[in-house]
Amino acid sequence: MGVKKLTPQERDEIARLHSKGSSIRGIARHVGRSPSTISSELKAGVWNDNNVHKSVYVAIHAQSLRDARSKGSNKKNKLLTNTRLRAYIETKIRYGWSPEQISGRLPLDYPDDNTMRIGHEAIYRYIYAPEQANERFWEYLPRKQKKRRKQTGRSAHRTRIPDRVSISERPEEINNRTEFGHWEGDSVEGLRSVGDGIHTEVERLSRKLLAKKVARIASEETSKVQIDMFTKQPEEARKTTTLDNGKENKQHMTLKAIGMKVYFADPYSSWQRGTNENTNGLIRRYLPKRTDFTYLSQSELDDIVHEINSRPRKVLGYKTPDEVYLEQLLKC
Repeated sequence: MGVKKLTPQERDEIARLHSKGSSIRGIARHVGRSPSTISSELKAGVWNDNNVHKSVYVAIHAQSLRDARSKGSNKKNKLLTNTRLRAYIETKIRYGWSPEQISGRLPLDYPDDNTMRIGHEAIYRYIYAPEQANERFWEYLPRKQKKRRKQTGRSAHRTRIPDRVSISERPEEINNRTEFGHWEGDSVEGLRSVGDGIHTEVERLSRKLLAKKVARIASEETSKVQIDMFTKQPEEARKTTTLDNGKENKQHMTLKAIGMKVYFADPYSSWQRGTNENTNGLIRRYLPKRTDFTYLSQSELDDIVHEINSRPRKVLGYKTPDEVYLEQLLKC
């Protein structure tokens, strides 16, 4: 339960007892407050009397300070008064950035301008304020559903994968994300009756996403797009990938031809490829489950991938995956 503010009458009583030399605990018992409340009040309401060269607690002075603080707390949202900040926020919201991403990115985009700072909670309040109701900013938020729905993934297959190497044999530098060039792959399923999908690969250190459409979620199609994706990357950027046990990954040996090692997560352990799973969730914001990919072009998918790779991430210190990926390439 919240603690009620001191009333003017209580402050008068505190001043009277304090002037008589009563102890803090004695005053607290008399007015029914905690000693810490009385101690803080006596410090906050002190008045420097120059006539007697003494600092004393004055009730009316303490009350005026309290009223001033209350008036300040009711001022308008910072976004309503700072038009430049508001324009930045609204633009990024429409790009699909979350309030936390926007708040964290501001110091990077405006390092020397303290007026371009705001907390993510203030952005949420602005989004849901009645004054912005017609803008419907909430529709751009990552989870815009009125009710949360349980997310379910594809079921694992019992297909035997030849030359399968378990994730348990994956080196620690990959597990710890201390080395660049290690990926996680998976498939995003389209309309089940059609059978098409998207193959995705995400680099573990930078979180950069690559995605290609496949006519069928099958081994031959998946192998072709993997080769197409990785041969376009420098050798230093394509060392390994970690996949699930789906039937589409049976031809993983083809990646060995371009110098890549392949590891497989344990069955029913999607958390072992959490980077890829989370990034596929970002794609689902654009292409929800049961979406028919028949009329989705690779160009449209590339636009989605570009937006995802251009958004700042908290885990990256609010840099974007593209920025971190380029930094790592330059180091190589």
